[in-house]
Amino acid sequence: MSGLSIRTGWALAVAVALLAVAAPAQAAKRVALVIGNNDYRNVPKLQKAVNDARTMGDTLKQLGFSVMVAENQNRQGFSQSLLAFDATVEPGDTAFFFFAGHGFEIAGQNFLLPVDVPAATEGQEELVRDASVLADRIIERLQNKGARTAILVFDACRNNPFERAGTRAVAGRGGLAPMTSLPEGVFSIFSAGPRQTALDRLSDTDTNPNSVFTRIFSKQLLEPGENLVQVAQRTRRIVSELAGNVSHKQVPVYFDQMVDDVFLNGAAQTKAGTAPAVPVAPAEPPRQQVAALPPVQRLAPPANDSVNAPIALFSRHNGGWTVVFSIADPTLGISWRIGEAGDFRETGFLDTLDPRTRKRMPNPSIELASDAPAATIQVRYVDAAGELQGPFPIKFDPEAALIRDQRKILDMTATSWLSFREFNGLLVYYTHLVSYRCAIREVRVGIDSAVPDKVLKMPPCDLKDPSSIPYEAQTYLKLAPATKSVSVELTYRDGSVSEIKSFRR
Repeated sequence: MSGLSIRTGWALAVAVALLAVAAPAQAAKRVALVIGNNDYRNVPKLQKAVNDARTMGDTLKQLGFSVMVAENQNRQGFSQSLLAFDATVEPGDTAFFFFAGHGFEIAGQNFLLPVDVPAATEGQEELVRDASVLADRIIERLQNKGARTAILVFDACRNNPFERAGTRAVAGRGGLAPMTSLPEGVFSIFSAGPRQTALDRLSDTDTNPNSVFTRIFSKQLLEPGENLVQVAQRTRRIVSELAGNVSHKQVPVYFDQMVDDVFLNGAAQTKAGTAPAVPVAPAEPPRQQVAALPPVQRLAPPANDSVNAPIALFSRHNGGWTVVFSIADPTLGISWRIGEAGDFRETGFLDTLDPRTRKRMPNPSIELASDAPAATIQVRYVDAAGELQGPFPIKFDPEAALIRDQRKILDMTATSWLSFREFNGLLVYYTHLVSYRCAIREVRVGIDSAVPDKVLKMPPCDLKDPSSIPYEAQTYLKLAPATKSVSVELTYRDGSVSEIKSFRR
């Protein structure tokens, strides 16, 4: 072969290699979801969270992100926003999530509070968990979608929103818990350190529309040639100095597990002879904007609105439905009815004393038939002063309640999803998943693999008898005797994906 042909061959090989490397990098994009919650119904309202979200949205657009901005999200709206965000994230993307609002830590886990989070008192942590969004779950979702870099910003470290004069607050302290065990490719920053609280303003004369953290962080993001760690360090220094000037301790913290040296506004200038760092994505306006979220639906408050409006937990069993009412205030009696007309029925009493009232405790639960249709349950109660409160409307949607109940059970019993048994060979049973299939869209398993690549066939959901297993349903797989492990991943009915669980013999 001639020297020219050799050189031409090498040139073609290099060109093909460069194209192979460049193609995925060019395909990767920047997407962002920013949420700001001001209008809390049952806990103290905020003043600047919505402004903070809008400012961050404008900043990220300047950095080439396709941005969705959601304001004053209730629990359902929050979930819909996350699902819309999920749909935009593709493997290799840079995903940016920003939340301004109330945040709360329970037992080392951080929860982001939607505007309809109920008021809660001592011992009612479960109410907060069920009504809020777990921050770790957002990270899992972005990881499952294959984002190369996930950036999460929480301007949510404020005082305990559940504290009320004359009551014991739900267990928790000011500030959020540190995220020290992040997966690879994730960067998170908090507006204040563990157990610290964040300032909305520096003084009564501070007219800046943004919180102290967001006003600094948004400006630092636009500084050219600074990587994300440098942005975080500069933000931490400036915010802590400003807070210190007013005798307040607020030191933003960040946790870095990124695989890249991320530059959001252009790479730093390099010295001669050194290779420049490569930005995660080009900082230019996106060619295709992400579809905007639908307008936020603002639900009108009930006529007799109260910070202590009851909420209900629905549980499906073979005999029908159990509905448990949770009421923040001490009560002397509870009554209910279905719909707008008819007599109220008393729930009765338990054979125990309520230590708050020193009287018999009202029964907080009622039973509904298995075929009960969708309806509005009207609930009222007598408070400790003998005053009748309510009625308060609680919507009952059997299908939605069933899915939510089964999803909760699956999350709590993840160690029981699969089980091995040796009977005429090696079998792996997934009976547990079949029993709670109404909450599941798809089940994937991997045999001796950490990547679930096989779809399990599940029988259809029977809303009339959801936990029963059809006679003809397959509930196990026959495996090779040498099989050591099985991985499993669930896609739930709302489109979210579980973390991958691994089961060993």
